[in-house]
Amino acid sequence: MPNSAFNAGVMAVLPLVPGIIPFGLIAGIAPVDAGLGGEVAIAMSLLIFAGAAQLAAVQLLAEGAMPLVVIVTALVINLRFVMYSASLAPHFRYLPSHHRWPLAYLMTDQAYEVSITHFWRQESTQRAQKHWFFLGTALGMWLPWQLATIAGVLLGAGIPAGWGLDFAIPLTFMALLVPALKARPGVVAALTAGTVATLAAPLPFNLSLILAALTGVVAGLMTELHQQRHSGAFHE
Repeated sequence: MPNSAFNAGVMAVLPLVPGIIPFGLIAGIAPVDAGLGGEVAIAMSLLIFAGAAQLAAVQLLAEGAMPLVVIVTALVINLRFVMYSASLAPHFRYLPSHHRWPLAYLMTDQAYEVSITHFWRQESTQRAQKHWFFLGTALGMWLPWQLATIAGVLLGAGIPAGWGLDFAIPLTFMALLVPALKARPGVVAALTAGTVATLAAPLPFNLSLILAALTGVVAGLMTELHQQRHSGAFHE
């Protein structure tokens, strides 16, 4: 039943919702503090719907960066969604394009991780139920994010700095990252990207994020290729 699959998706992602609320509040507060206005903050959450890219774009706009730099930075940060899409494609290839596009818009790190893990563990899940499960996880993140952004715009600077909302952002991504580190290529990629991001933090225009993402992907791919060669040589 579509309803049961959808509800299962909502319930599966529900434990992660508290982690994105501080993130959404910051996404609402940051544009207002940068002088961009609450309307821009809400529009970014509705149209872009990508927390890390939104905050990076706001920071760059506040610093007077060129529009091209802002766009390229946001695109690079969101490149991971290309990999997510490739991973989910076999599960949704039966859907017509006018159904896949809305699912692509709603994709988040949380919705992807929860859904793909469910598909791996529940291999017997009926094909027609998978997109309903994903839709449940995706809308389960979309609605709280939009409400949190609006709350951030309305509350603005009224939220005490002592609440430490900034600290909730890395915790949210760590909650997704750690369970996913099951194979050596993923571990190598994560360690490499984290090290490069830390060392390159002084670079302007968030270039450290771009450099970290690229080096992490390369390190992971090289590790996987090395494993494949070693496995092939061993079997020979």
